[in-house]
Amino acid sequence: MHLKIAHPYCYALSLATLLCFSAATLRAQYYDITRFGAKGDGVTDNTAAIQQAIDSCAITGGKVYFPAGKFLTATLQLRSNITVHVSAGATVLANTDISKYPHLDAGIPFYGELWARQAVFFGKQLDNITLEGSGTLDGQGASFVITTDKKPERYMNRPYLLWFAGCTNVTVKDLQLRNSAFWMQHYLGCSFVNISGLRIWNHSNKNNDMMDIDGCRYVTISNIIGDSDDDGITIKSTSPLVSEYITVTNCVLSSHCNALKFGTESTGGFRNITVSNCIIKPSGQTSTIYGKPAGISGVALEMVDGGIMENVAINNLVIEGTEVPLFIRLGNRARKYRESAAQPGKGVLRNVHLSNILATGSAGIGCALVGLPGSPIEEISLSNISIQSAGGGKAADMGKIIEEKEKDYPEATMFGVLPAYGFYVRHATGLRLNDIRLRYKENEDRPAIVLSDVKGFSVSGLEAQTGSNTPAAVYAEQSSNGVLFQSVQSSGTPLLKTGKGAVNISVTGNSMKSGKK
Repeated sequence: MHLKIAHPYCYALSLATLLCFSAATLRAQYYDITRFGAKGDGVTDNTAAIQQAIDSCAITGGKVYFPAGKFLTATLQLRSNITVHVSAGATVLANTDISKYPHLDAGIPFYGELWARQAVFFGKQLDNITLEGSGTLDGQGASFVITTDKKPERYMNRPYLLWFAGCTNVTVKDLQLRNSAFWMQHYLGCSFVNISGLRIWNHSNKNNDMMDIDGCRYVTISNIIGDSDDDGITIKSTSPLVSEYITVTNCVLSSHCNALKFGTESTGGFRNITVSNCIIKPSGQTSTIYGKPAGISGVALEMVDGGIMENVAINNLVIEGTEVPLFIRLGNRARKYRESAAQPGKGVLRNVHLSNILATGSAGIGCALVGLPGSPIEEISLSNISIQSAGGGKAADMGKIIEEKEKDYPEATMFGVLPAYGFYVRHATGLRLNDIRLRYKENEDRPAIVLSDVKGFSVSGLEAQTGSNTPAAVYAEQSSNGVLFQSVQSSGTPLLKTGKGAVNISVTGNSMKSGKK
């Protein structure tokens, strides 16, 4: 047998050919927008050039590259199987001429479809799309002037910075996002979404939400440092699609309104969601468009348009300075997500667990956890919660009549000063309060906790500061089948006082010290 041995020259030629082919392939998958005519002078409208780079990249898949410079653009239609990389030193500036933004169709019916129709970056029914880099996307939102307060006109002609609808495998990471004209980023009906490492500043216009996760599934949000005028990380359901299988972790959030919010739109609802290891702190922007400089609420869970909220776990939060640290509301605004939809009934809010939360600097309003008559919030559990508030309430506030406000817009301050400086719980079943520490700065005469129409509850490990004029640490009315145990009461104030309709409530195993039974 004779073996043929190729000449070394043939090997060298083959290797060179392979390397050339690989280099050519690499170049074919790497699309620098300046090669398509884009100019980083901050003045030239580069929409057509950047779109050409995106469309060319979509043929083979690959990366659309923004080098250093300021690139002005209007609406960019993203494509499947591409990565948009905005490099360090690169800024994408939104064109401030609203006529450059066509009306877009999300392909998913949702509340807002008639007026929220424009965006800088837009993706519809895409697969495998990534926006990344350490550069900046700037919506120049202050340039989009609102000329009327009339609805829905006041929402029109203000583009999102990012808008994804019906997409799968979406990644947005490491970018700096600034100054949107409307919501910063809207993810509608998407699956397998990863949002991480973003630095967000959104204080240029009304409705400046930090991000809105809307009817999405399999979502991870992590390592966000964000500051917004309107709501922060916002989980919504503006259509029958449920927002579910979502995790939020390791974030530092500031909002003039609600730093972490579920709602207000709740048509489909929220299910199987966890939030962990986050800090909520006052905004770096002291002037406000909406809300309060340090924020209205840290966590707001709001069901008012039907739907279901269940299996929500929120753990390990530090909340500084918000008016109200925690707010849970089941209401009945009953707004239809579109005109032809059926009128929603009362929603369901159940199986919510809040744990390991430290809140300081809150106002003297109190935290409301409230359902509706005949539609209670169910199986709510709070564990290892410490809240320091301003105080200042009067004993007479305990008897204050709190209106149901069933159809009102939900807000943590909607009921005014509450009968309790800690937690006011109304229309609830299966309530568990464990290891709760409540303190205040100024003189406070209200109870720490007021329970009204609460069926089946336990309060354990309560340490509540009380004053000499406080009727009791805990006041219960129209409530039944409850127990207070292993709590500490060191002042002369009774641990429990019951009012009309309070039955089958036991107090056992508590350390009264100098207090009263």
